[in-house]
Amino acid sequence: MIIQLQPDISSKQKENLIEKVNGIGYKTTEVKTQLGDYIIGIGKKEFDIRKIGQLDGIRDIHIVSDEYKLVSKKWKAKPTSIDLGDGVFIKDGEMAIITGPCSIESEEQIRKVVDHCVENGIRMMRGGVFKPRTSPYAFRGMGIEGLKLWHSIASEAGIKIVTEVMQTSQIEEMYPYVDIYQVGARNSQNFNLLDELGKVDKAVMIKRGISGTIEELLQSAEYVFSGGNEKLILCERGIRTYEKASRNTLDLNAIPILKAKSHLPVIVDPSHGIGIRAYVPQMALAGVMAGADGVIYESHEIPEKAYSDGQQTLDFAQSARLAAWIREIFDKRKTFDLL
Repeated sequence: MIIQLQPDISSKQKENLIEKVNGIGYKTTEVKTQLGDYIIGIGKKEFDIRKIGQLDGIRDIHIVSDEYKLVSKKWKAKPTSIDLGDGVFIKDGEMAIITGPCSIESEEQIRKVVDHCVENGIRMMRGGVFKPRTSPYAFRGMGIEGLKLWHSIASEAGIKIVTEVMQTSQIEEMYPYVDIYQVGARNSQNFNLLDELGKVDKAVMIKRGISGTIEELLQSAEYVFSGGNEKLILCERGIRTYEKASRNTLDLNAIPILKAKSHLPVIVDPSHGIGIRAYVPQMALAGVMAGADGVIYESHEIPEKAYSDGQQTLDFAQSARLAAWIREIFDKRKTFDLL
C-alpha cells in the first residue's frame, strides 16, 4: 500500500500509524520526496484500508498490487508534469522535442547546435560529455569541462541540457550544469547510481535497458522515486533482439503500455531505436502517434564528421523538417479520441 502523509503530521501520529500498519503484517518504509512524504507498506494480507485511512495524519491511502508502487498509475492517476523552468515542460498534453549530437565535441559545434535549436523553437539539447563506448579507443567525451562550456552557451540561449551521467561520483560535479540527468541503457540497472539520483532535486530520464523489459524499466524508476526524487521521465530507446537489419528494435508497444501503467511521462528515442538515419523520422513520428510525450533524437551539422553515431544522426535540414513534422503529427494526434 501507499500512504500519503499530511504535511503537518506529528511524530506521535506517524509512530502510531507505522505501528498499526506493522501490526497487520506489513513491512513499512518511509519515503520523503520533493513533493510529499509517504509510507510504503509491503505485505500479502488483505484488510479493510478504512481501518488505516481514518487515522490522524493521513492525506491519502491506496492499495497497489504492482511490484513498483510509487511510479504506478494505480496510485497516481494524474500524469506527472516535469517543470524544467523558463516555461519548459515535459508532460502529458504537450510534445517535448530534444535534439543534439551524440557527443559534445567542441565550442564551435555547441554554438551551431544551440543556434539550430533556437531557430527551430527547440528548448532542450541532448549531448554526451561522458560517453560509454564499446571500444576503449573511441572518443569518450569532453568531460566536466565540456559540460561547463556547453552550459555557458546553452543557458544564454534559454536551452536546457540533457546529458548522461555514468557513475555516482559525477552527480555532484554535474549538478550546477545539467537540467536532466540521463541514465543510459547500460546503466538502467546500476542500482547504486539510481539510489544516488534519488537524492538530487533535478529531473532524471531513464532509458530502457538494452535487453530490459518494461517491468524492469519501471522498477528502475521506482528506485529513484523511493530515494526521494519524483522528477522522472521514462525513455523507450529500442531493445536488442535477434534482428540484425537495424541497430535495435524500437518497441513502439512499450509507449502506450508505459502510459497505461505509470503516471510518468514517456519519451521515444528513434535514433538509437533503429540506428539508421534514413528511417529515424518515420520511427519518430510513429512514436508520436503511439502516444509519446516527447522525442529525443540526434542531430549534427555534418553527421558524417560526427565523432560518434553519425550513421543515425540527422543533419540540420533533416532535423528542422522532423521537428516541424513532429508538431504537425502531434496536433493531428490530439484529434483522436483513442489517445
